[in-house]
Amino acid sequence: MRRRCYFMLPDIASARAMLDQLLLARVEERYIHFLASPDTLPADMPEATLFQRTDLVHGTEVGIFIGAFSGLMASGLMLILPLVRLETQIVSFILCGIMGAVLGAWLAARASTAIPNSALEQYSNGILQGQVLLMVDLPVGRMGEIKEMINKSYPMKANLEPEISTNPSIA
Repeated sequence: MRRRCYFMLPDIASARAMLDQLLLARVEERYIHFLASPDTLPADMPEATLFQRTDLVHGTEVGIFIGAFSGLMASGLMLILPLVRLETQIVSFILCGIMGAVLGAWLAARASTAIPNSALEQYSNGILQGQVLLMVDLPVGRMGEIKEMINKSYPMKANLEPEISTNPSIA
């Protein structure tokens, strides 16, 4: 299981040096992500993806739930008004729930791509001032080692205390 840690780095040069240190510490590049002001990160540095920058996953989950609930409620009217056979009503009830979930997920995902990730809100001022946010997904057993390595390189402990994500779905 991996946990996401967040570190603020002073500038792009520090971020590049930290990337090199993490790679030398055998942290795979696919688990390292940087977030900086638009168009400031070099192309060879792993930038945060849409999933990390926005509330896409949370929005989609909420959309699935609301869409499925709405679809089931709407199809519940067919159960109250017995206009067709019971088998047809049951099949339509299930299909409306599935279609509601799909439609809700799609609409919510489209809307949530415009919403910044709420976990990154506290870092927005630093990013606007030219700092770089490092997000690294680490195995629980290596978190202390990597935190110590970063604190040795950048002893500004007030800015470098990692925030550990409680999202267990990080793989």
